[in-house]
Amino acid sequence: MKITEPTPGAPCWVELGTSDVDAAAVYYRQVFGWHGAAGPGDGTGGSVLFRLDGAPVAGAAALQAPGQPTAWTVSFATPDADALAAAVTEVGGRQLVAPADVLDRGRFAVLADPEGAVFSVWQARSFAGAGLLNAPGSLGWVELATRDEEAAKHFYTRVFGWSVGTHEDYPQFGLDGADFGGMSALDEFYPDDVRAHWLPYFAVADVDGTAARAADSGGMLLVPPTDVPDGPRVAVVRDPQGAHFGIHLVGTEG
Repeated sequence: MKITEPTPGAPCWVELGTSDVDAAAVYYRQVFGWHGAAGPGDGTGGSVLFRLDGAPVAGAAALQAPGQPTAWTVSFATPDADALAAAVTEVGGRQLVAPADVLDRGRFAVLADPEGAVFSVWQARSFAGAGLLNAPGSLGWVELATRDEEAAKHFYTRVFGWSVGTHEDYPQFGLDGADFGGMSALDEFYPDDVRAHWLPYFAVADVDGTAARAADSGGMLLVPPTDVPDGPRVAVVRDPQGAHFGIHLVGTEG
């Protein structure tokens, strides 16, 4: 991800919705060295802010609704959460959580594209988002898994104004030439119940070592450390509560 600070239209934050916030804090400290601090009962629902070397890198919160899956949600920066949420519905998406304020920190909305892939948007006020991007232990790439690539291109270029390039049959999303994500096809090799989704990738200095820690700490390797042809070394992990995330060698994405 060539973007290294929160930028309108680009990924700016990731938050984990989980069945066990305390266990997740322990797990991600073991994997990435994150340190989590609970909020001071200020109306944020007992969420945890993860920091690395003092910088905020991700958040976690308890599941809020029946049937809500344990999952990471990618958030994209916007100067106007209300206008962007309206644009999503105009192009066939849905508002799962209507725009709302989070104290003085900012305004957010939880949205879904026409195929059901969930993401959120963040209109910053006192909290800009991630203090580290594309550094070891921080968000470095995002990937949309979809069954209809052309429809996804249409939706996201209309809503966010992203560019779409191709790297060895792997469409990549970007802004002004700075790519931050890609798109993979949910083809016939995937079960029918695997729905479209966004997957965050965290940059690491050692994919094999981080993957081993992720597994030894109670996670499961869904994709063991693998060299992508003409791309980075990656792995995909399921954490102990069931949330999926990827890791990639820092500086080799895009």
